[in-house]
Amino acid sequence: MKKILSMVLVSALGGIFTLSAYKIFIEENHSNLVTTTETQPVLLPTTKVNNTIRPYEAPDFSLAAENTVNAVVHVKNVTLSSGQMTFQDFFYGRSSQRTQVGTGSGVIINADGYIITNNHVIKNAQELSVTMNNNKTYTAELVGADSKNDIALLKINADEELPFVTFADSDNVKIGEWVLAVGNPFNLTSTVTAGIISAKSRDLSGTSSQSFIQTDAAVNPGNSGGALVNTKGELVGINTAISSQTGSYIGYSFAVPSNIARKVIEDILEYGNVQNGILGIQGGALNSAIAEKIGVNETEGVYIDSVVEGSGADKAGLKEGDIIKEIDNIKVSKFSDLTGHLSAKRPDDVVNLKLLRDGSTENIAVTLAKNDTFNMPLVGRIKNATRSDLKPFNLKNGVKIIQLNGEYAQYWKNNGISEGSIITTINDTKVNTVDDVQSILKQRTPHESLRIELINTNGERERFNFR
Repeated sequence: MKKILSMVLVSALGGIFTLSAYKIFIEENHSNLVTTTETQPVLLPTTKVNNTIRPYEAPDFSLAAENTVNAVVHVKNVTLSSGQMTFQDFFYGRSSQRTQVGTGSGVIINADGYIITNNHVIKNAQELSVTMNNNKTYTAELVGADSKNDIALLKINADEELPFVTFADSDNVKIGEWVLAVGNPFNLTSTVTAGIISAKSRDLSGTSSQSFIQTDAAVNPGNSGGALVNTKGELVGINTAISSQTGSYIGYSFAVPSNIARKVIEDILEYGNVQNGILGIQGGALNSAIAEKIGVNETEGVYIDSVVEGSGADKAGLKEGDIIKEIDNIKVSKFSDLTGHLSAKRPDDVVNLKLLRDGSTENIAVTLAKNDTFNMPLVGRIKNATRSDLKPFNLKNGVKIIQLNGEYAQYWKNNGISEGSIITTINDTKVNTVDDVQSILKQRTPHESLRIELINTNGERERFNFR
């Protein structure tokens, strides 16, 4: 009987151990396997997460480069120079002029052979030639140039249609956007470098008259006039200048925005010269010091100090103290933002300004006027005289002095000439407009005296002769 009870007890204990082992080792492991199966899909997005890295990788420039290098040419400029005086010149007389060859780059902008480059690349050229990427060389003709924006237009005649680069809207380029610089640095043809747009509306003159695109794509002497293109191979700028203490690339360079370059060449083709539309204000960019001085809280924008009489700004009702914040929905932080946009406009174009006036925001449309002012050497800034300007002096012609040259202002005042005086004659030729003044000055030889006849604000006639 005891043996039977012992066997039953052992059997019961064995059953308990067996059931416990099943619960612990088999059933729980089965639960873990099910959980793993259900969570497996969570691991699938790992591959998709890795794909998000791709937009941050450097783009492939090969297609843009291939299309652009064939449309960028090597420009050669032959000039005549007397050079510096030598010891022999004192004994045997001045030697004949010497031939000098300058080089740069250019961009073909249509299949007919029009090429855009920098004015400084072709300045004083006696002969111009361009060499294509396929080593064909053509004689080039200068169609026109604009020294202010440093843009020139050339023309070559080829037997076949030429590859060309299309324009992009440079207002839409963004800081950080990838770009290619294509040109011929150091006579190395068809050179391509890459970088990003590092800044916009850069002014190197200190007068807010420039509005360059700044890039860190490597640009060196010889790149001038070459193409700055986006990843689509579209032209966003004409490489123009570098800022360097050595004369070579040190980290950034500057390009004329494509919108300005395109407007300049369109004006040259249509009008023969550049048509400048002006807003008609004088002022400056805001910063903390200026804001405190004039008593405003704004540190970004263009502060209007004065409005030119009869200008588009005057007719639209702009006032001293207004602060321009936007032009055509483009933010204005500094004066070069404003001048850069206006450089792509013509007389009679309409621009829309957002400005602050007495703490309130206003939107005003301004029709740009033709630039009827000119900074005349020795004298200062002059403008076309209106009938009301001429009537008090019983005059039928003349231009009005609106601002005396700072260097010679005291001389003029000592001789009875002040702002408001009327210039009637220059070098014995009557003047009616500032265009007349510019034409007379261009025709004047370096050794010819400058003879000016004026009517001062007292109605007295004065004559001056400068040698």
